[in-house]
Amino acid sequence: MSQNRSGSILHVTASHSSSFETRLREATPFDVQSVSPAADFEAVLGSETVAPEIRNEDGANEPVAVTLEFECPERTTAVLERINDATSSIPTIVVPPSGSEALAAAAVRADADDYVRPDREENPVERIIETVDSSRAEDAVELHTDESTAGASIAETAAETSTKGASTAEKTADESTHGAAENEYHQVLANELPDEAFVITADGTYVEASVRPGAADLYTVSSDELTGNQLEDVFAADMASKLQTCIDRTLATDDIQSIEYGVKTIDGDRRYEARVVPINERIEGQRAVVWLARDITERVERERELRSRQNQLETLNKINAVVGQVIETLVEAHSRETIEHKVCDQLVDSELYCGSWIAEHTGERSLAYRTGAGSAKTYLEYVTDATVDHGWLARRAVQTGTIQTQTAISETETVPDQLQDGAREDGVRSAIAVPISHNESIYGVLTVLSDRAEAFSEGERAGFGLLGETIGFTIMAVRNRQLLFADTVIELEFRIDDGDTFSFGLSREYDCTCSLEWAGTTSDGHTVQYVTVEGIGCETVLEAAAAHESIEECRRIHDGNDSCTVEMSLSKSGVRALANHGATIREITVENGVGTCLVEVSQSADVREIADALTVIYDDTELVARREVDRPVRTAAERCNRILDQLTDRQLTTLRLAYYGGFFEWPRESTGEDVAEAMGVSPPTMHQHLRKGLKSVLSEFFEITEERS
Repeated sequence: MSQNRSGSILHVTASHSSSFETRLREATPFDVQSVSPAADFEAVLGSETVAPEIRNEDGANEPVAVTLEFECPERTTAVLERINDATSSIPTIVVPPSGSEALAAAAVRADADDYVRPDREENPVERIIETVDSSRAEDAVELHTDESTAGASIAETAAETSTKGASTAEKTADESTHGAAENEYHQVLANELPDEAFVITADGTYVEASVRPGAADLYTVSSDELTGNQLEDVFAADMASKLQTCIDRTLATDDIQSIEYGVKTIDGDRRYEARVVPINERIEGQRAVVWLARDITERVERERELRSRQNQLETLNKINAVVGQVIETLVEAHSRETIEHKVCDQLVDSELYCGSWIAEHTGERSLAYRTGAGSAKTYLEYVTDATVDHGWLARRAVQTGTIQTQTAISETETVPDQLQDGAREDGVRSAIAVPISHNESIYGVLTVLSDRAEAFSEGERAGFGLLGETIGFTIMAVRNRQLLFADTVIELEFRIDDGDTFSFGLSREYDCTCSLEWAGTTSDGHTVQYVTVEGIGCETVLEAAAAHESIEECRRIHDGNDSCTVEMSLSKSGVRALANHGATIREITVENGVGTCLVEVSQSADVREIADALTVIYDDTELVARREVDRPVRTAAERCNRILDQLTDRQLTTLRLAYYGGFFEWPRESTGEDVAEAMGVSPPTMHQHLRKGLKSVLSEFFEITEERS
């Protein structure tokens, strides 16, 4: 570091420990004195020498510059005004820890001589020394001596900043315009220099223009060519008027204004945000402003995307609330009609949808309208019209088993003409078709209309998918409940000729009889059947099952003489289809390639729907009988007595000892040996009595009347 020069730099800061002040002390040739923003600048700067409390022993420590380290624009402005009131001959330099456009504008407004960003400048102390030396070389000439003739120029400042990072530029008055030689002025843009910077007079004329190289590439007109033009020469009339209004407001209020506007470039439309700063000096006899513009296109796009996501999230929350409310009401529904009416009514009661209806899926893969609701009256009238194809979207949902959506309904050629007309009249813009299904059985389709152009996003479709499955499950549950509690049921007898399932093929090939004992569905969706085969050995059955494509797994349960019972896991089964439509299977027997199927359904069940469901699995199916059957009403006491009558004393004793002894708890409180010891029998004997007793109880529970030895 060079030898100390005469004079000092006053560093104004509110920080008790300033890292930049330390750097300033180490790197500058001047003494550095720290003062608080509350200091008496009249006393410190107003005399020929500094105040005694900050004067060196040799008395020659007159301030040569003042640096201000603040982040607050308001505080920076206030301190600069107080310093300017005390003296106008000492250069002032703003050195914020981290800058901003607002802070740079405040420095400009308060006539700071320089603006240095220590966090961005490679050598900020050198910049400060250059400012001090420049001021001394000009013999402390004030930078704003003739406000009536001085103008504002930012071209050199912008060029300096874009290439060297410098922010101090000489500004020379135009002699032909102002009649004065070498009148200089200063504006601080520094590291906060935006993409575009202009000096514009009150009548909207560009006096000076500077554009960063990257931004300049977007235009066919250079910044030099822009000088002398007016706003209406550059922008369309409405935009020029908007920008001129901002200039007028800036000069009228004498305060910084902000404005956002669009610009057409060779890269398309871009968005800019400007800070408009009034200038006290007059240029060509007019007031003027410094127009600092920053390209915010990417930020605007991010904000637009964020708003879109927020709107989608709010909409999705509303949708989930509606779907949740619909699902809650389904629990209380007692019939399919009630379920469908509630779904349609509650969906259109929200502000999200303007129409909804449900169509039933028939065996011929056609759709029959059942119920609907909504404000899209014209559209819904066409939907109920038998001559209009209302299933244009719903059929795709049935065929694919997935949700289908359609936007721009009134402009889509695949939509029937009448529905396009109805959509235009009712403002319908989007539609969704949701399969109403459960366990691969499709009961119908829910179609919902919306006046939103971008309705039914991925999240919304997920909600409707859950709703469709819930409706399907509820319909099945209602049917099962109706069948369970009915005193009188309908017994349907079907004849199935030449089916292609395993039992049919086995009976034809080996002249045997296959009888279904029980069928159900596991938690992973597989159908399990227990089948008894008469007239053939178990090994033959197992070999045939292993070779059949529909059998995923088969294992032996019981093996007798020319008969057996096996457990089969199937990928396709008519039994499952019947169960999904609320039918209870009483008997299925296949003999000589002909099947007889007896099922029970509630009195309100749709017999045609049951037949159609069975036809999907077996092509040649015929309903041969329909009978009403009265169920005997059994009380709990009657069922208990029936079970007790079937148990022997030993079996009942074993069950009681095992139950009260905690044999059925987990972990067990008594072992089989403990129960056997209490009975005074061997463990194998105890287990034999226990199994037979449990079988009697479960047989009554599952309504099994025939016991296999």
